[in-house]
Parts: sequence; C-alpha cells; structure tokens
Amino acid sequence: MRPTSPAGNSDVRRHNTAMVLAEVLRRPGLSRAGVAAATGLAKATVSSLVDRLVAARLVDESGPQSATGRGRRGTGLVPSPTGPHGLGVEIGVDYVATCLVDPTGGEHAHRVRPGDNRGRPPAEVLAAVNRAVRSAKADAGRRGVAVGGLGVAVPGLVDRVSGVVRAAPNLGWSDVDIPAALGAELPVLVDNEANLAAVGELATGELAGTRDFVLVSAEIGVGAGVVLDGAVRRGTHGFTGEIGHVCVDPDGPVCSCGARGCLERMAGPAAILADAGVTAASAPLDRPLADLAGRLAAADPAALAAVRRAGVRLGIALAGVVNLLDVPAVVLGGGYARLHDWLAGPLGEELDRRVIAAQWSPTAVLVSALGGKAAVYGAGQAALREILADPDTYIRRVADPAS
Repeated sequence: MRPTSPAGNSDVRRHNTAMVLAEVLRRPGLSRAGVAAATGLAKATVSSLVDRLVAARLVDESGPQSATGRGRRGTGLVPSPTGPHGLGVEIGVDYVATCLVDPTGGEHAHRVRPGDNRGRPPAEVLAAVNRAVRSAKADAGRRGVAVGGLGVAVPGLVDRVSGVVRAAPNLGWSDVDIPAALGAELPVLVDNEANLAAVGELATGELAGTRDFVLVSAEIGVGAGVVLDGAVRRGTHGFTGEIGHVCVDPDGPVCSCGARGCLERMAGPAAILADAGVTAASAPLDRPLADLAGRLAAADPAALAAVRRAGVRLGIALAGVVNLLDVPAVVLGGGYARLHDWLAGPLGEELDRRVIAAQWSPTAVLVSALGGKAAVYGAGQAALREILADPDTYIRRVADPAS
C-alpha cells in the first residue's frame, strides 16, 4: 500500500530517534560519529538526537574512547541505568508481585505480596494492585529514577489490542479492563503471564542463544510462552499458549475451565503436591513446593512417583506442541523450575517416545534462568521495550504530560 501523505518532520524525527537509540543499545560505547556511520544519518542530526536522548536519561556519555589514530577521540554512548524504568506487575492467583527494570536490563525492588486472589472481586484485587504500583513508584522515587511504563502479567486470556482480560479461570475473572482500572497516568501493557515470562527469559541472555523454544510456566495454573526466531508469538488475538487446558486424559477430573482432564488439573503444581501427599495451604505454593523438593532429594517414593506421573503427562502435552512447531527446546519455569531435576527425566523420555523427529533432533529440556520471577521481570521488560522502541514518544510525553 502506498502512503497517502508524506512523512512530516515529527515522523522523521521519531523514526531517526528510535534508530539512533537502537544502535546505542546494540553497540554500547559507540561514539556519535560511529552512530552516524552505522545509521547513515548526518553527524549533526545524530548529535542533536543524542543530546535529546541524554537529556531524557535514555543514554549516558561514558567518557572518551581509546585513541585509534591522529583524529579527535569520540565520546562513548551507553544505555543509562538511571533512565526511565519499566514497572512490572504480576497478578498471580496467590500473590501480587512488582519489580522495576532499568534500560540496561537490571532488576530492582522486587517485591511479592502473598494473598489468595481466588474468588475476590476484580475491583478488590486491582485496588491491591494499585497500592503495589504506588509503592513501586515510591521505590523508584527513592532511587531517583522515573517510571516510564507499566507491564501487567495475568494468568488468563488477554485481548492483545485492548488489554482486557477476557477469561482468567483460576481467578474467576471475565472481561476485566485492567488498563482502565490502573488509570491513564502511565502507558499500560497487559499480557498473559507465560508470554511475559518468555519475554523475561529472552532478555536474560542465559538460554545460550536459544531463539526457538516453548516455556512452560506453572504456578496454580499452567501456561506456555511460544518463542520462534527470538520473538514471542501471541496469535491473532493474543490467546496463544493455553497449554494448561490441553487434554491429557479425557476421563480426568473437571478443570476450572469446565473441561475434563486438562494438563493443569492433572499435572499442575497443586495436582503434583496433592498426588505426593504434601499439604498445601491456600496461598502461596512456595513453601509446599520446597517441602516437596526436600522429599524428592530424600528419595521419598510417593514424591518421586507423583512427579514422574506429572512428567509423563507434561510430555504428552508438550510432544504435540513440538510436533506442531518443530522447536528444539522446552523450558520449565515457575513451579516446574523447582522440580526440574526430577521432571526432566520422565518428560524427556515421553518427548523421545512421541516426537516424530526425536531420533534426528532430540528436544532439550531446559530450566528457566529466572524461575518464579520470570513473569514480573518480563512485564517490566515489556513496558521498557515500548519506551526503547519509540523513545521520541516517551520524550514528548515527559515534556508535556497533558499531551
């Protein structure tokens, strides 16, 4: 499609500002001249744009570069750790978590507030979220940094355009407008917690260059983040990844979604704990999972058998995903990450048995680098990425908050 009107000066500046910042993020330490050479922009244009980025604390000047010839030494440019932070929020079934993420990827002020959110009115839960957001902003203020955007991770189906939670069975929510509830002071991005956990894993750089994988995130429910060619794939409406509601036993118990034999009902953390005979309080699951891990380390027969059954069921569900998508790895996150050493064996055996291409390309079973923090960290990263991808919009918003 041909453009219907020429790009205005503001559009050009917006594009060029994003291009300059992207180059600094890609090659920290590059000088203004280096950015100009890499982008093809005039040196004067780059210098002007860099000045705006420095003023907005998106970029820092790191000092003179090492001399490489007789010319004048340039000043290195790096992402600013004191620039606008992304504020991540995770609304879990049994907690609300927050953290701040700076432009270098550093995590700060990670806080978890336990509390059973099942059956509570959405307005009551979101009031608690608003209190947590205000507290996180106060943490940012004490650090002398600004919060530039808000990312919210939710265990359910999220409309990717509006941010409305269409269904969150484990919370008992339907059609909950989170952006409206959290106000218009900051841009609000809402996504499924497994998608944002995958964003977090990609941002850590600890998956050894793995650009294609399925991350299975397990708390009370079970979700999956699908990563292909280094990007999280959300589907047409944003509903990708509901692996917890893949049937692994048609005659199994009824799930919160109304179907029978769903993976999360048969092999989610709560199901594993019950099968192993470990008592779990209503919230949170950290302590009973630690108890279960202790029993597994002590070779408790009931615990080992329960985790093995869960690994087989998880393998049944994931084999279908691997056969469909041809990904080389699955990553165990959330509660599954704590049980990786005991789940990986039976899960891997089931994948070897069921994945058609296993004899030529066995599927790796990896453990999350972030564990239970992946979703809230990924939510902060997602909010931050919105700023870094379009820094001019952020700069203009800060200069004129009413705009």
